[in-house]
Amino acid sequence: MRDHQLAGVFIELADTLVDEFDLIDFLYRLTVRCVDLLGVAAAGLLLADQRGALQVVAASTERTRLLELLQLQTDQGPCPECFHSGQPVAVPDLRTAADRWPAFVAEARQIGFASVHAVPMRLRSEVIGALNLFDTRAGALHGDTIQLGQALADVATVGLLQARAINRRDTLTEQLQTALNSRVLIEQAKGVLAERRHLDMEQSFTLLRSEARKTNRRLSELARAVVDGSATL
Repeated sequence: MRDHQLAGVFIELADTLVDEFDLIDFLYRLTVRCVDLLGVAAAGLLLADQRGALQVVAASTERTRLLELLQLQTDQGPCPECFHSGQPVAVPDLRTAADRWPAFVAEARQIGFASVHAVPMRLRSEVIGALNLFDTRAGALHGDTIQLGQALADVATVGLLQARAINRRDTLTEQLQTALNSRVLIEQAKGVLAERRHLDMEQSFTLLRSEARKTNRRLSELARAVVDGSATL
């Protein structure tokens, strides 16, 4: 069953690697598939912008996204450490990292997470981001699970390259910046929908994503329309 599920996930992700694919939806789907395939409770994905600063681009849940933002605000946590070192970071029991990342650990434990692992997103020798894997159970992930998580992170990196043939840094930087700008628009649209429809942020994103798929529009395009008022959903 696991082999069949694994094959299905990679086929699904490979199907998105075509011209004009929706990058933000692809990265969100990747975090959800990490949860399904790796048996973790949540996943988040951070990428470096043009200045080399990490930004949150996708998370499997809204609370996980906010936890990732906290890491960036405090520069504490497994994802920044993984990004800067270029090496996987494993914390089987968050209680042991309370002195290392006090704000992050306090918030993560309040949410209900007990362990966290991060794997780098690499482009050749350059690290462009990190993938965070959270679980409500303490304990180290199995080596095979970590390897699979790294493989999924590599797929995400390939997705960022779209045609898997881009080798110029300026082209990659431009694409990453486009993704980050799209993320800002989507967050604004979520806020508009939350206020307009009396929804929480996770429900707003679900509505936005569902409408984009139904109308065959990019998430960022629809988000812009929601923000400027030309789309009301």
